[in-house]
Amino acid sequence: MITVGMSTSCVFPRPADEAFRLARRVGYGGVEVMVTADRGSRDASLLRASVARWGLPVLSVHAPVLPAAHFALGRDQRDKLLRSAELAAELGAPTVVVHPPFRWQRRIAARFVEVVRDVEAATGVELAVENMFPWRLGPVVADVYSPGHDPVRLDVAATTLDFSHAAVAGRDALDLALALGPRLRHVHLCDGTVSARPGGLVDEHLVPGTGTQPVAEVLSHLAASGWSGAVVAEVHADRRGAGEESLVDALRRTLSFAREALRAPRAAVGQATSTVATTASGTATTATTRPPSTMRPQATSTPIDVSRPCQSSVASEAQGATRQPMLTPISTATSRSGDPATGSSAR
Repeated sequence: MITVGMSTSCVFPRPADEAFRLARRVGYGGVEVMVTADRGSRDASLLRASVARWGLPVLSVHAPVLPAAHFALGRDQRDKLLRSAELAAELGAPTVVVHPPFRWQRRIAARFVEVVRDVEAATGVELAVENMFPWRLGPVVADVYSPGHDPVRLDVAATTLDFSHAAVAGRDALDLALALGPRLRHVHLCDGTVSARPGGLVDEHLVPGTGTQPVAEVLSHLAASGWSGAVVAEVHADRRGAGEESLVDALRRTLSFAREALRAPRAAVGQATSTVATTASGTATTATTRPPSTMRPQATSTPIDVSRPCQSSVASEAQGATRQPMLTPISTATSRSGDPATGSSAR
């Protein structure tokens, strides 16, 4: 049975214990702990107290990401991953969600895949690398992540699929799920508006069903295939300081959506597609059966090829795309913590 959990990031900047309370109130089956500056999100004894108080297990830990947790678990990026995995092991959580490093984090970026394997071997916890997205800076598309934003291309054993990140990348989430295959171990449940110009929209983390990603289709496919990972809500439910009832409503709609999609999985029949999965070890082409489509978003079925840090998008504009103002993938609106949001705070 697939467990549907809730990330503490759904209610950030509320403390982690408050996230446990709300997850229990709404009916989620567990919690993903996003490590932040909040001590309650990184202290094993405090988290065990929350687990006991609210009767919900920790399903996964999300390693700290910039800037919300710049100094959480230390300054060294490798140590952050190791300490996140050690925290997960203490709490009995099998998975740590990690982002690929930024290009300017050269030390960890040069050895990222090796570090992931070393930490997994040392702790017995899986590090599931999350799909990210290129950033658009005017007419230029830049892959600010290294070894890259697309985990399909990384030689790692476990990955996380985030629907909102796929939308910003202009990627169809079902195609991404099929390309990841058995390496897909964890899902961030949300939605997003697919961009015709990758990197040109905000990282929305909408309630599922309110964007253009095939969220129900992916969940149904996973249920039909006997998948056994965790689906964790990661919606921006507390934006603009919404009151608790508004927050609870968004969390309930998210949970109901997941339960409905997972309850009656569609038969895994339909058009066979050739999925090319490129990793650091080479390229493998496999035939995959694609579930019948319902409402298909206008998204690319292949990853954006950003082989260099930047690539021009002039060609796409010549094909009739409407020029947009200079944007980064993250909204420039004021964040819940009061600081201007930046691309590095992507979840």
